[in-house]
Amino acid sequence: VQLQASGGGLVQAGGSLRLSCAASGRTFSMYVMGWFRQAPGKEREFVAAISQSGSSTYYTDSVKGRFTISRDNAKNTVYLQMNSLKPEDTAVYYCTGGTLIARIRSGESAYWGQGTLVTVSS
Repeated sequence: VQLQASGGGLVQAGGSLRLSCAASGRTFSMYVMGWFRQAPGKEREFVAAISQSGSSTYYTDSVKGRFTISRDNAKNTVYLQMNSLKPEDTAVYYCTGGTLIARIRSGESAYWGQGTLVTVSS
């Protein structure tokens, strides 16, 4: 599976962005999908994940209530809607896919996209 993330950019604090991650292949619906981010000088951290059907979602505490992960299996795409953005959300965001939610959350998933930069100005 190849993943292509897009949608990053520069936004003011309080603004919104929607990231997209398009996947190649016919088996997208078999994979748990997730988003990670890595801020300058920091380790990569888990942001959100979504089950194969989309019925279950998971978030790190710092984005709960502000970010929403969703997927469209017909379009082989996973999204991350980011609202009420804060300067501390500035990072490169990566999409990832795998078969187990535990491996997604630990960053041990099999597939990774190239990252898209989100910059939130204060």
